[in-house]
Amino acid sequence: MPTAHEDARRVADRVERFVRDIVIPYEDDPRRGPHGPEESLVDELRDLAREAGVMTPHIRQDGSHLTQRETALVLEKTGLSPLGPAACNTAAPDEGNMLLLGRAASPEQKARFLDPLVSGHARSAFFMTEPAELGGAGSDPSMLQCRAEPSGNGWRINGEKTFITGADGAKVGLVMAKAEAGACLFLVDLPDPAIRIDGVLDTMDGTMPGGHCRITIDDLFVPADRILGEPGDGFRLAQIRLAPARLSHCMRWLGLGVRAQEQALDYACRRQAFGRALIDHEGVGFMLAENQIELQQCRLMIDWCAADLDAGNNGNVPSSMTKVAVSEALFRVADRCVQAMGGQGVCDTNIPAQLFRETRCFRVYDGPTEVHKWSLAKKLKKGWTEANA
Repeated sequence: MPTAHEDARRVADRVERFVRDIVIPYEDDPRRGPHGPEESLVDELRDLAREAGVMTPHIRQDGSHLTQRETALVLEKTGLSPLGPAACNTAAPDEGNMLLLGRAASPEQKARFLDPLVSGHARSAFFMTEPAELGGAGSDPSMLQCRAEPSGNGWRINGEKTFITGADGAKVGLVMAKAEAGACLFLVDLPDPAIRIDGVLDTMDGTMPGGHCRITIDDLFVPADRILGEPGDGFRLAQIRLAPARLSHCMRWLGLGVRAQEQALDYACRRQAFGRALIDHEGVGFMLAENQIELQQCRLMIDWCAADLDAGNNGNVPSSMTKVAVSEALFRVADRCVQAMGGQGVCDTNIPAQLFRETRCFRVYDGPTEVHKWSLAKKLKKGWTEANA
């Protein structure tokens, strides 16, 4: 009988064939806008994913989730195209939100909010980050300004949010707000007239449906049965999705890094200069060799962190280390691919240029590299202090 890991590899193989054969030809589709693929394109690709049997491939038909190590095999393959995660329903923030709802939502909440996400008929948004000019929460969630006040048989929420990925077009919202008991997470049907999209930010990246939005929440009423967990559970619940969602970013971008390396290698082997193929010039060949080393290092870091999560740990330290290592390594991979391809490398029609922009943002999203290093340094100091007390 095949092991679960072997089953996951078969799923990953199906996903790879789908992405390479069906999704990649859509990369020139004009519906790939500056703020991510348009809804009509996402819907069309998801219909094709259903036909191919690769819709939400990291969640089994019985609702159980692949292990994190198995998920890594699958999500890397969805990442082979910038459109792959949206097509297969493994994109952020939906992948992390599905994980959180699967673990923390009530049966009624799952039926209303989780099931449409798993089926790929709805997208979601996680409303936590707030405008810096208002002193709101960013890398430090304790600075949360958005307020939730009890009101009758529910809550009234007011505040502003920013960099809310996927809010434009989302049907499910998870809203973080501060109440007297502490941070709370609320489930919201979208769109709602009390949640106003003030604009979609013009960021360097452009692969996530719905872009990144600036939001005003004006007197939003949420019934009492739409709170996730209990009042004050917000930060604890957010931790459930934090490390896995941080890691799944690494999984997906690794796939695009593999694709960029493939494209740069193909170019370097075909392009002639000074009497020989580019790859035979050490200046180019060595860059691609370094890329291959770093891609494998990324894969091993992801597997190490995934194994820690599968062992039942919270994964905060391993995911911080992995996020830093993978985001920085993939940025170097992208830079070398661009350099190896010369003028072709800076063209947005080619994957290296797209990876360069996406990974530059990834070094900031889900916590900037420096914040993770600062947090790790604090833990190192604590360990030293305890050992030398």
